Amino acid sequence: MAAMKTDYTAIARSSLLLRNTSDELSERILSQAHSRSYERGATVFLQGERATAIFIVLEGWVKLYRIAPNGAEAVVGVFTKGRSFGEAMAFSHGTYPVAAEAVTDCTLLRIESDTLLRMIRDEPDVALSILAATFAHLHGLVAQIEQLKAQTGAQRVAEFLLELCTAPSGACTVTLPYEKVLIAGRLGMKPESLSRAFSRLKDAGVTVRQNHAVIADVAALRTFAEEDPADAWSRAV
Repeated sequence: MAAMKTDYTAIARSSLLLRNTSDELSERILSQAHSRSYERGATVFLQGERATAIFIVLEGWVKLYRIAPNGAEAVVGVFTKGRSFGEAMAFSHGTYPVAAEAVTDCTLLRIESDTLLRMIRDEPDVALSILAATFAHLHGLVAQIEQLKAQTGAQRVAEFLLELCTAPSGACTVTLPYEKVLIAGRLGMKPESLSRAFSRLKDAGVTVRQNHAVIADVAALRTFAEEDPADAWSRAV
């Protein structure tokens, strides 16, 4: 593989997949990986395709989604730089249970699963890293289910904005990283429900201007997101 840019190497090593491996082991893995750029809308892999690689996002955004029997699209996750995906299926030589698509122009690092499986025989830490990344994905899916079951739509949108916010308190402006239709899918909502949720968040100090959300008080928005759904609903309607 041609030498990666220094910042790409740092991003890859910060990923959950490589974070806890030694510098020597990370270097061995990265020396056999390769990066590839995708245009917005390009397919990375298809649902049901044989899983042959693990990916780390170096730039841009990628969505994982499933197509239901009725043709509806269910967004499973949206990943940006430093996030890895595809670990569990590549580890088991199975098929991808989801499809992956570039949400924006992006660059991904591809690590062949056979490469990692060969290394596992000599370096058990590789298996531990794959298991840790897989557990993190499982934890994320459980958190999504909890949000769908225990939070109103407005609270889910509030949580999404807080994840993007870099300020622990006070005012903050965040850039919505991708289209509102995809945000709605990621949060288990229809686009019209997302619009209503943004309107309801005005009372919580959130103003949306094109692809930016201005948060008047981060702490107040966090309180709204964490309060009892019945109370949040009564405030949001």
